[in-house]
Amino acid sequence: MTRTAWMKIVLCLAIALPAIVFRTTGFMPNPVFDMFVFGAAVVAASFLLAWGAEAAQKDISGALAIALLALIAVLPEYAVDLYYAFRSGSEPAYEQFAAANMTGSNRLLLGFGWALVVIVALWVARRARRGAGGAAEKVRSLVLDPSMRLDIGFLAILAIIAFAIPVMGSIPIWYGAVLIAAFGFYLWRASQVHDDEEEELVGMAGRIAALPRTGRRWTVAVLFVVAAAIILMSAEPFAESLVSAGSSLGVDSFFLVQWLAPLASEAPEFIIAVMFALRGKGAFAIGTLIASKVNQWSLLVGSLPVAHVLGGGSTGGLPLDARQIEEFTLTATQTVLGVAIIIGLRFHRSAAIALAALFAVQFFVTDTTGRYVLSAVHLLAAVPVLWVHRRDIVPTLAAPFRREKNPLPSAEERVLENDLRG
Repeated sequence: MTRTAWMKIVLCLAIALPAIVFRTTGFMPNPVFDMFVFGAAVVAASFLLAWGAEAAQKDISGALAIALLALIAVLPEYAVDLYYAFRSGSEPAYEQFAAANMTGSNRLLLGFGWALVVIVALWVARRARRGAGGAAEKVRSLVLDPSMRLDIGFLAILAIIAFAIPVMGSIPIWYGAVLIAAFGFYLWRASQVHDDEEEELVGMAGRIAALPRTGRRWTVAVLFVVAAAIILMSAEPFAESLVSAGSSLGVDSFFLVQWLAPLASEAPEFIIAVMFALRGKGAFAIGTLIASKVNQWSLLVGSLPVAHVLGGGSTGGLPLDARQIEEFTLTATQTVLGVAIIIGLRFHRSAAIALAALFAVQFFVTDTTGRYVLSAVHLLAAVPVLWVHRRDIVPTLAAPFRREKNPLPSAEERVLENDLRG
């Protein structure tokens, strides 16, 4: 690797160093300061994870690579969320934070991440067409790869069964087992989808991938181990400092846990997805974020009651209060709208703007009625979109169970792709 590449890795380690010192010495001067120190360590470790995971695609290709990349990219979020769930087993006050972190990161990923990637990808496509002398103003949608029906199908099914959570008022241990099994099935199905086109890696991932096979694999392994160690070392104090900082600053601790923690853990994933979009690989970028949603609704949600029980909680699972039920309802309805938008394998610019707008509105909705009204808006907006793409509903829901090693685009999809590429 080049000297610049090594300097980036050293910079990430330098940013994480204060957190390591704090944790090993027990020096915790102030909750607010601790929050930034450990939060910065989580972000730095997330970049190391993301670089390693992206470079690992050199040895793992196809849909499985996207699924694993998405899984590794959200490991920081898992560490923080599962800590809250584990702690809630002995301290019921922490129950709200486990669900808060999950719902916040889930809505942030779709409402902000999906919208941002699509807008950037279309901007790049418009510039490319302008440079080629084409009609730049006609590039209004991002065409997704047909192989993404697998991920969209899983996400659609998970979005439907997610409504069982607010109905039950808890996440039972058996329900968690079903979701974890669903994630295992998802990985197995992803491993069966093969893509003959090798993804071009650039930047840090490209430099790591360019190493000889032995050196590349050792570098990726070391990045994973070091990053995981930093995250595991920082997760507990970061989670605790978020709760304490809320009291110190007079800010709702629930708000900090729901939005600040996911922002720290999701930032590297967003940056990498945007970088893909800037390189003209918008479909791959959005595919990674869709896979992350599948991870969150399956493995992450399924792990919460398990962690709660292991922490000493009731074997019934993770209980939810009225606020958590509202949050899960809002998150599930947003996911339904997201699925409705992408089920036709075409992501319109107007849809991306609408998602971002609805995401922003929730910060001004602070009461129970408002959250349920916003949830209803998501569902009402999804109905006409699903009607337009009604012919895609059955094929998408069947995709997780249909064996297709090399799914081919339909005639309509090829026309749409040609429209985008000019």
